[in-house]
Amino acid sequence: MNKFTITAKTLFGLEEVLAKELEAIGASDIEPLNRAVQYTGDQALLYKSNLCLRTALRISKPIATFEVHNEEQLYSMVREIDWSQYLTNNKTFAVNGTANSDRFTHSKYIALKTKDAIVDQFRDRTGIRPNVDTEDPDLWLDVHIYGRTCTISLNSSGMTMAKRGYGANRTMAPINEALAAGIVLMTDWDKEMDFIDPMCGSGTFAIEAAMIAANIPPGRYRHFTFEKWNDFDRLLWKNIKQEAEEAITEVKAKIFANDEEEDVVNIAKQNAERAGVGDLVKFSVADFFETGGGKDQGLIVMNPPYGERLDQEDILDFYEEIGTHLKHYYEGYTAWIISGNLPAIKNVGLKTSRKIPLLNGMIKCKLHKFELYKGSKKVEE
Repeated sequence: MNKFTITAKTLFGLEEVLAKELEAIGASDIEPLNRAVQYTGDQALLYKSNLCLRTALRISKPIATFEVHNEEQLYSMVREIDWSQYLTNNKTFAVNGTANSDRFTHSKYIALKTKDAIVDQFRDRTGIRPNVDTEDPDLWLDVHIYGRTCTISLNSSGMTMAKRGYGANRTMAPINEALAAGIVLMTDWDKEMDFIDPMCGSGTFAIEAAMIAANIPPGRYRHFTFEKWNDFDRLLWKNIKQEAEEAITEVKAKIFANDEEEDVVNIAKQNAERAGVGDLVKFSVADFFETGGGKDQGLIVMNPPYGERLDQEDILDFYEEIGTHLKHYYEGYTAWIISGNLPAIKNVGLKTSRKIPLLNGMIKCKLHKFELYKGSKKVEE
């Protein structure tokens, strides 16, 4: 198969995690960028990227790069591309525009000029224009202008890959599935020791952990835009999915997800069932401050409230109580806590062995790692 450049978009802070995922599925020329990773692959790897990458948001195939100085030149250059390779009159398309340029400042206008150029080419050649569908198009185009350089790419994924298809029910502050998977992968969990999310909300951490442990592909329950492309290889896609299904394995670890509200736990259970991991996660209605580690070691991953509904003194006390409880009731465990309340997480009062800046939506966060040694670290050493 012919090889070409592919770009995988991701969240801020997950670039290196995504690069490792790409290496594992056979990508070459891997280059981490800002919120993206560029690499080389063929059609099979493009399909596999969509099916198997846990921290990617969108997989794009660049088809044209050129220099532009104004909107008229953009229109002209787009119109020179032979769009019959990718689109027909009876198919729909959509254009997403982004810009980081002093001359191109309106992303929607970039998208509009691109759309006009494509429509006019078809109208001149065939007398009929293809229709635009911004919800579920057959062809999704990304137009990105950086300075004077314009890159046009085919979005092979469609809607964000973070939407796995299982999260139909949501709690007040659900964490993005790709971010949750990225955090689990950052912990270097061995997939054998106990995994605990003591404030599980929608259950995303536990569900992603179960899918990672079982090697269940994250794209298993959804469709992708490349399935509507003119060159879609149905047999190749079938073989890639079958290979991924055959790689699903037995889970050795015990995975626990708790929350103090019964309604929230029921939502998490339903999400886990839809993800196909309902039997791999043990859900319980439990207050974190009334629980404890039952073994000598384990992994805790949690996303406590950031304090939107609490005053500053209460949230500081809350995080201090988290640290105290971890110290006394989870000795030997490793805890990873993500929070968007940076003053509050400092109040945990435990020594941090790693701090990783991340974004949860638009909220600046930090992921902290706490190693809960038995006794003192000096004695342990």
